[in-house]
Amino acid sequence: MTTGRMTLFRSIAFQILFYANFAGQLVLYLPFFFVLPEPQRWRLVKFWSRSSLWLLDKVAGTRSHLTGQERIPVGPAIVAAKHQSFWEVISLLPYLDKPTFILKKELMRIPVFGWYARSLGMIPVDRQRRGAVLPALLEATKAAAAKGRQIVIFPEGTRSAPGTAPNYRPGIHFLYAALGLPVVPVALNSGLFWPRQAVRREPGTIHAEFLEPIGPGLGRQAFLDLLRERIEVRSFDLLRQAFVESPDLPMSPLVAERLREESDPISRLRPA
Repeated sequence: MTTGRMTLFRSIAFQILFYANFAGQLVLYLPFFFVLPEPQRWRLVKFWSRSSLWLLDKVAGTRSHLTGQERIPVGPAIVAAKHQSFWEVISLLPYLDKPTFILKKELMRIPVFGWYARSLGMIPVDRQRRGAVLPALLEATKAAAAKGRQIVIFPEGTRSAPGTAPNYRPGIHFLYAALGLPVVPVALNSGLFWPRQAVRREPGTIHAEFLEPIGPGLGRQAFLDLLRERIEVRSFDLLRQAFVESPDLPMSPLVAERLREESDPISRLRPA
Protein backbone atom coordinates (compact mmCIF):
# COMPACT_ATOMS: atom_id res chain seq x y z
CA MET A 1 0.00 0.00 0.00
CA THR A 2 1.37 3.43 -0.95
CA THR A 3 1.99 6.09 1.68
CA GLY A 4 -0.93 8.18 0.39
CA ARG A 5 -3.34 5.27 0.54
CA MET A 6 -2.11 4.30 3.99
CA THR A 7 -2.71 7.86 5.22
CA LEU A 8 -6.23 7.79 3.77
CA PHE A 9 -6.93 4.37 5.31
CA ARG A 10 -5.73 5.51 8.74
CA SER A 11 -7.73 8.72 8.40
CA ILE A 12 -10.94 6.85 7.64
CA ALA A 13 -10.28 4.49 10.55
CA PHE A 14 -9.76 7.46 12.83
CA GLN A 15 -13.00 9.10 11.67
CA ILE A 16 -14.98 5.95 12.41
CA LEU A 17 -13.41 5.47 15.84
CA PHE A 18 -13.59 9.19 16.69
CA TYR A 19 -17.34 9.41 16.10
CA ALA A 20 -17.96 6.01 17.70
CA ASN A 21 -16.06 7.19 20.78
CA PHE A 22 -17.94 10.50 20.78
CA ALA A 23 -21.39 8.95 20.42
CA GLY A 24 -20.56 6.09 22.74
CA GLN A 25 -19.50 8.36 25.59
CA LEU A 26 -22.54 10.61 25.09
CA VAL A 27 -24.84 7.61 25.44
CA LEU A 28 -22.84 5.95 28.22
CA TYR A 29 -22.91 9.02 30.47
CA LEU A 30 -26.49 10.03 29.69
CA PRO A 31 -28.22 8.20 32.59
CA PHE A 32 -26.17 9.95 35.28
CA PHE A 33 -24.22 12.88 33.78
CA PHE A 34 -26.71 15.61 34.65
CA VAL A 35 -26.97 14.67 38.31
CA LEU A 36 -23.21 14.56 38.92
CA PRO A 37 -21.43 17.41 40.70
CA GLU A 38 -19.88 19.84 38.23
CA PRO A 39 -16.24 18.81 38.87
CA GLN A 40 -17.06 15.21 37.98
CA ARG A 41 -18.87 16.26 34.81
CA TRP A 42 -15.78 18.17 33.71
CA ARG A 43 -13.58 15.14 34.39
CA LEU A 44 -15.72 13.07 32.02
CA VAL A 45 -15.64 15.75 29.32
CA LYS A 46 -11.86 16.07 29.59
CA PHE A 47 -11.51 12.30 29.47
CA TRP A 48 -13.39 12.39 26.15
CA SER A 49 -11.05 15.06 24.80
CA ARG A 50 -7.93 13.17 25.87
CA SER A 51 -9.26 9.90 24.45
CA SER A 52 -9.97 11.66 21.14
CA LEU A 53 -6.42 13.03 20.99
CA TRP A 54 -5.10 9.55 21.83
CA LEU A 55 -7.04 8.11 18.88
CA LEU A 56 -5.75 10.88 16.61
CA ASP A 57 -2.19 9.97 17.60
CA LYS A 58 -2.39 6.18 17.61
CA VAL A 59 -4.73 5.70 14.64
CA ALA A 60 -4.03 8.63 12.30
CA GLY A 61 -0.44 9.23 13.41
CA THR A 62 -1.20 12.89 14.20
CA ARG A 63 0.32 14.00 17.49
CA SER A 64 -0.69 17.09 19.50
CA HIS A 65 1.75 19.41 21.26
CA LEU A 66 0.59 22.45 23.25
CA THR A 67 2.89 24.86 25.07
CA GLY A 68 2.58 28.09 27.06
CA GLN A 69 0.06 26.78 29.60
CA GLU A 70 1.91 28.73 32.30
CA ARG A 71 0.66 31.93 30.64
CA ILE A 72 -3.01 31.13 31.36
CA PRO A 73 -4.10 33.46 34.20
CA VAL A 74 -5.73 32.13 37.33
CA GLY A 75 -9.42 33.05 37.36
CA PRO A 76 -11.62 34.44 34.60
CA ALA A 77 -10.06 35.29 31.25
CA ILE A 78 -10.83 35.38 27.55
CA VAL A 79 -9.02 32.79 25.42
CA ALA A 80 -8.84 33.94 21.78
CA ALA A 81 -7.71 31.11 19.51
CA LYS A 82 -6.94 30.79 15.84
CA HIS A 83 -9.57 28.47 14.34
CA GLN A 84 -8.67 26.07 11.54
CA SER A 85 -10.33 22.80 12.57
CA PHE A 86 -12.30 20.96 15.24
CA TRP A 87 -8.95 20.03 16.81
CA GLU A 88 -8.91 23.34 18.72
CA VAL A 89 -12.04 22.43 20.67
CA ILE A 90 -10.70 19.01 21.62
CA SER A 91 -7.18 20.10 22.46
CA LEU A 92 -7.91 23.21 24.54
CA LEU A 93 -10.32 21.44 26.90
CA PRO A 94 -7.75 19.59 29.06
CA TYR A 95 -5.72 22.76 29.72
CA LEU A 96 -8.55 25.03 30.85
CA ASP A 97 -10.37 24.73 34.15
CA LYS A 98 -14.05 25.19 33.24
CA PRO A 99 -14.06 26.73 29.76
CA THR A 100 -17.12 28.41 28.30
CA PHE A 101 -17.01 28.07 24.52
CA ILE A 102 -18.85 30.59 22.36
CA LEU A 103 -20.29 28.43 19.58
CA LYS A 104 -22.79 28.64 16.77
CA LYS A 105 -26.35 28.00 17.89
CA GLU A 106 -26.83 25.16 15.37
CA LEU A 107 -24.59 22.96 17.52
CA MET A 108 -26.98 23.28 20.42
CA ARG A 109 -29.71 21.66 18.32
CA ILE A 110 -27.80 18.42 17.91
CA PRO A 111 -29.67 15.75 19.88
CA VAL A 112 -28.01 14.79 23.18
CA PHE A 113 -24.89 16.87 22.45
CA GLY A 114 -26.91 20.06 22.87
CA TRP A 115 -28.07 18.90 26.30
CA TYR A 116 -24.48 18.37 27.40
CA ALA A 117 -23.37 21.73 26.01
CA ARG A 118 -26.14 23.60 27.84
CA SER A 119 -25.44 21.82 31.12
CA LEU A 120 -21.78 22.85 30.91
CA GLY A 121 -22.61 26.51 30.26
CA MET A 122 -21.63 26.87 26.61
CA ILE A 123 -22.87 30.07 24.95
CA PRO A 124 -24.67 29.78 21.59
CA VAL A 125 -24.71 32.68 19.12
CA ASP A 126 -26.69 33.27 15.95
CA ARG A 127 -24.00 34.35 13.50
CA GLN A 128 -26.60 35.59 11.00
CA ARG A 129 -27.85 38.25 13.42
CA ARG A 130 -24.35 39.74 13.81
CA GLY A 131 -24.49 42.83 16.07
CA ALA A 132 -27.95 41.98 17.38
CA VAL A 133 -26.54 39.10 19.43
CA LEU A 134 -24.06 41.24 21.37
CA PRO A 135 -26.31 42.24 24.32
CA ALA A 136 -27.27 38.61 25.04
CA LEU A 137 -23.67 37.54 24.51
CA LEU A 138 -22.46 40.12 27.02
CA GLU A 139 -24.99 39.01 29.63
CA ALA A 140 -23.98 35.35 29.23
CA THR A 141 -20.23 36.03 29.31
CA LYS A 142 -20.57 38.28 32.38
CA ALA A 143 -22.32 35.43 34.18
CA ALA A 144 -19.55 33.02 33.14
CA ALA A 145 -16.82 35.42 34.25
CA ALA A 146 -18.55 35.90 37.61
CA LYS A 147 -18.14 32.15 38.14
CA GLY A 148 -14.40 32.39 37.41
CA ARG A 149 -14.65 30.67 34.02
CA GLN A 150 -12.47 31.08 30.96
CA ILE A 151 -14.38 32.25 27.90
CA VAL A 152 -13.13 30.72 24.66
CA ILE A 153 -13.78 32.63 21.46
CA PHE A 154 -12.54 32.26 17.91
CA PRO A 155 -11.99 35.89 16.82
CA GLU A 156 -12.48 35.17 13.11
CA GLY A 157 -15.90 33.65 13.82
CA THR A 158 -15.38 30.57 11.68
CA ARG A 159 -12.72 28.14 10.54
CA SER A 160 -10.19 29.46 8.05
CA ALA A 161 -7.77 27.51 5.87
CA PRO A 162 -4.05 27.89 6.64
CA GLY A 163 -2.60 30.92 4.89
CA THR A 164 -5.92 32.73 4.58
CA ALA A 165 -5.79 36.45 5.30
CA PRO A 166 -7.27 36.93 8.79
CA ASN A 167 -10.58 38.66 9.34
CA TYR A 168 -11.01 39.43 13.04
CA ARG A 169 -14.63 40.19 13.94
CA PRO A 170 -15.69 43.01 16.32
CA GLY A 171 -17.05 40.58 18.91
CA ILE A 172 -13.64 39.95 20.46
CA HIS A 173 -13.05 43.64 21.19
CA PHE A 174 -16.62 44.05 22.42
CA LEU A 175 -16.03 41.39 25.08
CA TYR A 176 -12.53 42.64 25.89
CA ALA A 177 -13.78 46.18 26.51
CA ALA A 178 -16.98 45.20 28.33
CA LEU A 179 -15.61 42.48 30.59
CA GLY A 180 -12.26 44.05 31.47
CA LEU A 181 -10.52 40.65 31.41
CA PRO A 182 -7.10 39.64 30.10
CA VAL A 183 -7.10 38.01 26.68
CA VAL A 184 -4.88 34.98 26.08
CA PRO A 185 -4.09 34.60 22.34
CA VAL A 186 -3.60 31.06 20.98
CA ALA A 187 -1.57 30.38 17.84
CA LEU A 188 -1.66 27.03 16.01
CA ASN A 189 -1.14 25.15 12.75
CA SER A 190 -3.88 22.51 13.06
CA GLY A 191 -5.41 23.12 9.63
CA LEU A 192 -2.36 21.60 7.93
CA PHE A 193 -3.05 18.25 9.59
CA TRP A 194 -6.83 18.36 10.11
CA PRO A 195 -8.13 20.13 6.97
CA ARG A 196 -11.68 21.39 7.13
CA GLN A 197 -14.25 19.47 5.08
CA ALA A 198 -11.77 16.67 4.43
CA VAL A 199 -11.41 13.10 5.66
CA ARG A 200 -7.61 13.01 5.60
CA ARG A 201 -5.65 13.50 8.80
CA GLU A 202 -2.02 14.08 7.97
CA PRO A 203 0.68 12.37 10.07
CA GLY A 204 2.98 14.65 12.02
CA THR A 205 2.65 16.98 14.99
CA ILE A 206 0.06 19.72 15.44
CA HIS A 207 1.50 22.58 17.46
CA ALA A 208 -0.39 25.20 19.44
CA GLU A 209 0.83 27.80 21.89
CA PHE A 210 -0.83 29.95 24.55
CA LEU A 211 0.76 33.37 24.08
CA GLU A 212 1.44 36.30 26.40
CA PRO A 213 -1.88 37.66 27.70
CA ILE A 214 -3.07 41.11 26.67
CA GLY A 215 -4.14 43.08 29.72
CA PRO A 216 -7.36 45.13 29.80
CA GLY A 217 -7.49 48.83 28.98
CA LEU A 218 -6.28 49.12 25.38
CA GLY A 219 -8.26 51.03 22.77
CA ARG A 220 -10.04 49.16 20.00
CA GLN A 221 -7.46 49.49 17.24
CA ALA A 222 -4.46 49.01 19.51
CA PHE A 223 -6.00 45.88 20.98
CA LEU A 224 -6.98 44.34 17.62
CA ASP A 225 -3.59 45.12 16.10
CA LEU A 226 -1.75 43.54 19.01
CA LEU A 227 -4.02 40.49 19.15
CA ARG A 228 -3.75 39.88 15.44
CA GLU A 229 -0.01 40.39 15.38
CA ARG A 230 0.60 37.91 18.20
CA ILE A 231 -1.68 35.21 16.81
CA GLU A 232 -0.80 35.56 13.14
CA VAL A 233 2.97 35.92 13.46
CA ARG A 234 3.28 32.93 15.77
CA SER A 235 0.79 30.88 13.74
CA PHE A 236 2.89 31.53 10.67
CA ASP A 237 6.01 30.44 12.55
CA LEU A 238 4.22 27.21 13.48
CA LEU A 239 3.04 26.75 9.89
CA ARG A 240 6.61 27.05 8.64
CA GLN A 241 7.85 24.74 11.41
CA ALA A 242 5.39 22.06 10.29
CA PHE A 243 7.06 21.73 6.89
CA VAL A 244 10.50 21.53 8.49
CA GLU A 245 9.33 18.70 10.76
CA SER A 246 7.22 16.98 8.07
CA PRO A 247 8.69 17.67 4.61
CA ASP A 248 6.08 15.43 2.95
CA LEU A 249 3.16 17.39 4.38
CA PRO A 250 0.82 18.48 1.54
CA MET A 251 1.09 22.19 0.76
CA SER A 252 -1.81 24.12 -0.73
CA PRO A 253 -1.14 26.84 -3.32
CA LEU A 254 -2.27 29.43 -0.77
CA VAL A 255 0.23 28.22 1.83
CA ALA A 256 2.98 28.07 -0.78
CA GLU A 257 2.27 31.68 -1.71
CA ARG A 258 2.35 32.79 1.92
CA LEU A 259 5.64 31.02 2.54
CA ARG A 260 7.20 32.85 -0.41
CA GLU A 261 6.20 36.15 1.20
CA GLU A 262 7.63 35.40 4.63
CA SER A 263 9.75 38.55 4.86
CA ASP A 264 6.81 40.55 6.26
CA PRO A 265 4.32 38.31 8.11
CA ILE A 266 1.94 41.10 9.10
CA SER A 267 1.51 42.76 5.69
CA ARG A 268 1.41 39.36 4.08
CA LEU A 269 -1.61 38.35 6.10
CA ARG A 270 -3.43 41.68 5.98
CA PRO A 271 -6.69 41.62 4.00
CA ALA A 272 -6.59 43.61 0.76
